[in-house]
Amino acid sequence: MPSTPQSKGGKARAMRLSKRQRSDIARRGAQERWAKANQLPKATHGSADRPLRIGDAEIPCYVLENGTRVLSQRGTLGGLRLSRGSSSGSGGDRLASFVRGKGILPFVSSELLAVIESPIRFRHSRGGGTAFGYPATILPDICDAVLAARNAGALQKQQLRVAQQCEELVRGFAKVGIVALVDEVTGYQEDRDRDELHRILALYLAEERLAWAKRFPDEFYKQIYRLKGWVWPPKGRAKPQVLGHITNEIVYDRLPPGVLDELQKRNPTQEQTKRRRWRHHQFLSQDFGQPDLRDHLLQVIAVMRVSRTWSGFKRSFDEAFPKPGTQIEMTLDEENNELTP
Repeated sequence: MPSTPQSKGGKARAMRLSKRQRSDIARRGAQERWAKANQLPKATHGSADRPLRIGDAEIPCYVLENGTRVLSQRGTLGGLRLSRGSSSGSGGDRLASFVRGKGILPFVSSELLAVIESPIRFRHSRGGGTAFGYPATILPDICDAVLAARNAGALQKQQLRVAQQCEELVRGFAKVGIVALVDEVTGYQEDRDRDELHRILALYLAEERLAWAKRFPDEFYKQIYRLKGWVWPPKGRAKPQVLGHITNEIVYDRLPPGVLDELQKRNPTQEQTKRRRWRHHQFLSQDFGQPDLRDHLLQVIAVMRVSRTWSGFKRSFDEAFPKPGTQIEMTLDEENNELTP
């Protein structure tokens, strides 16, 4: 887009503005955006009873209905070892006064300053008055600014204790991201994981039951019979009932978490026959579920072929296809000083 005299004049005026003036403009813009909302966003997760703990700091945190992760204003001040100072209808000015200090301000961006001066207003899930907080992501930014000021020798003596606290907080951030921490302590992680599971199932399972087609090759059952010491081929069409449990254990239970549970819901056991009316694989999608099933069966058969006993196969199988959430026991190979299964 070509520049106009008006746009050039606007850029020139912006360049002449001081850092504080630019911050004031950004702050007013943020306040106007909040004022346009019909109602304040509501916290869907979190409470003061489940604070974010980093070292000895405890900061109440929340997730709003729009997905914003928020640290309470009072908790943020406490986490930084700052007194509350004076307060007003906008939620207090202590943090803004601190970062505007002569030694720290040069290390604070105008964007960060605007966010600090425009606290987020929201409602608790249990009602009550207006609550104030800050986006969770600004806490590492504040710590970075304070530590940069300390490294430059710009802090006053009374500010050094805040810098020490920032250093401890940064160490905590290094272990786990701040957003992940907030999600965990508020319980939002459970809902987030549930949504992710729904997306997986939507791809993996078919909306309608598909027509029957042979998906399990005879070789799969032949190898099971061999390893179990059963007579092959079986007499008649009936297979041992335990075969269904084996199939669930080494096939369906090793598909993505939640798939087997959903298959059992869609294809329940009939009360009279104690058998399922359909085959589980008829509910797998053609794009993702069935190709993954085919690839898994080929790998399982390969492990079966090189196994001599069922117990030997299970050891190799569990190592190759561990269940989600399980760990393979490791032993130390003293000669090579390596961990081996």
